[in-house]
Amino acid sequence: MKSKSIAVLFSVIAAVACAACADDSPNTGNVQRLDYTESIAAIANPDQGFYRPVYVKFLQGGATYNKNIINDATQLYHLRCDISEFSAAVNGGSDLPLSQAATDGLDDLLSYLKENDKNAVVRFAYDPGYNGSANKEPALDVILRHVEQVSVVLDRYRNTVTAVEAGLIGPWGEMHTSSAANPTCINAIADAFLTNTSDIAISLRTPKMIYDYLGVSADEAAELTIAPDEKAYRLGLYNDGYLGSDSDLGTYSNRERDTNFLSRQTSHLPFGGEVTIPDSPLHDIEACLPEMNKLNLSYLNIEWDNRVIAKWKSASYTSACGNDAHYYGETAFAYIENHLGYRYVLKKSVFAYSDADDRLDIELTLRNVGFGNLNKKKHAVLLFVDESGSAVYSQEADSFFGETELRYTAAPPLRNGKYDVYLRLYGEDWRDQPLYCIRFANAGLWNAELKANKIGSVEYGGRSDG
Repeated sequence: MKSKSIAVLFSVIAAVACAACADDSPNTGNVQRLDYTESIAAIANPDQGFYRPVYVKFLQGGATYNKNIINDATQLYHLRCDISEFSAAVNGGSDLPLSQAATDGLDDLLSYLKENDKNAVVRFAYDPGYNGSANKEPALDVILRHVEQVSVVLDRYRNTVTAVEAGLIGPWGEMHTSSAANPTCINAIADAFLTNTSDIAISLRTPKMIYDYLGVSADEAAELTIAPDEKAYRLGLYNDGYLGSDSDLGTYSNRERDTNFLSRQTSHLPFGGEVTIPDSPLHDIEACLPEMNKLNLSYLNIEWDNRVIAKWKSASYTSACGNDAHYYGETAFAYIENHLGYRYVLKKSVFAYSDADDRLDIELTLRNVGFGNLNKKKHAVLLFVDESGSAVYSQEADSFFGETELRYTAAPPLRNGKYDVYLRLYGEDWRDQPLYCIRFANAGLWNAELKANKIGSVEYGGRSDG
C-alpha cells in the first residue's frame, strides 16, 4: 500500500499574552491527545468512491433524469448524458447544435449536484437510451460544436466535475464499434475538450488513444512524462473493461507497458471505470490490490458488474492480501471502498508555544493510505472553537495539494480560555457554505457542522497539551 508522510506546518501568532511568559524560545512541543489510528469506517470524500450511474436525456426542451438517485448515500455520480436527439442518424432529419434549453438543463443538473455537495464523472454519447447502438454520431464538425457548448457549462463547475470521459463515439460512449472510432475523430474530440475546458481531467478509453493524440508510438510513450504546462497533462483514461482479461477487454495492447505509462498520468488524474467478467481471476482480492495502488484507482461503478461486487463482498481481506492488519477479517469490498482515491490519516499533531511573543507552532503529520492522490487543490483554513462550540476565529491559509508544507501566521483576538483547533480543507464556498471538504480517516476528529478535522486544543491564560 501507498504510505506517504506529509509534514504540514502551521505557524500561528496569538494576540493574547501569557502572564507567565518570559522566555522567547519555543517550549517543547506537546503531542496532542488525539486518536492517531486509522478508522476502518467508510468516508465519503470528494471526487472518489463507488459511483451511482444517472441517465440524463437531453431534448430540444431540456434535460430529464431521476432526481431521486441523488441522495445522502452516495457522493459520486456518473452522468450518462444522451445527446442523440441532436444527431441526424437518430432524429431522422439533420444534425443540430444543442439547444439553449439542453445546455441550461446541464447547468441546472450540475448546480443541483453542487448545492448538495456532490461530484460527478460526466460522459456524453449519441447512443439513444444508452442501449448499445453504433454509428449514431453526427458529422465531426457538429460533434466539436457540441463539445464547445457543453464545455462552457462544465467549466463553471470545475470543483463539481471529477472528470469528463470524452465518450461521444460508439455504444455507451465507449469509443469503439463505430466508423467514427478512428484517430482523426478521437484526436479532434480530445483536443476540443482540452482546449475548451480548464483544470478538468479529460479521459479517453485506451492508452493508444492517448499515444495517438501525443503523436508517439506505444514504445516511445513507455518513457514519456508529460509536463504540467502541456494540454495533455490533463489527459487520462477510463476503463470499462477493468480487470476483465489480461488486456482489460482490449483496453491494453501490452498491460505492463501501458500501466507503467498510465501510472504517471493517474498520479495526478482520476482513474476508474467498471469491473467486469465475474470469473476473471484478475479481480480476486489477493491479485488486484497491487495494480489498484499502481494506477491510483479513484472510482468504480457500484452497479456493474454487480456479480464482481458480490464477489468482493463475500471475500475477506487477509494477510495474503497485504499487511493492513486492522482490516483482517473485513470484506474485500470494504477494503477497496475505503481505499478508492486518497485517504488521509492524521498520524501526529504537535503544538509548541513561544512564550515571549505568544506564537503557537502547529506541526501535523498526515499519511495517505489510499490507492490514489488528491487531484484538486484545496483551500485551508484554521478554526479556533470556544467551549460553547462556536468558531470564534478563522484564518485562511495557502492552498493544500496533498503533499506540501503550509505556513501562515495569524493573530486571533482571543480571550483567556481553552479552544479546540480545527483544520478545514475545502474546495469552494457555495452560498457561504464550504463544499468538497476533506475528512481525515481518524475516529472522533470530524466536526460535521464545521466540516473540519480537530487537530488539537490550546489554552490562553494557561497551557494545555491537548
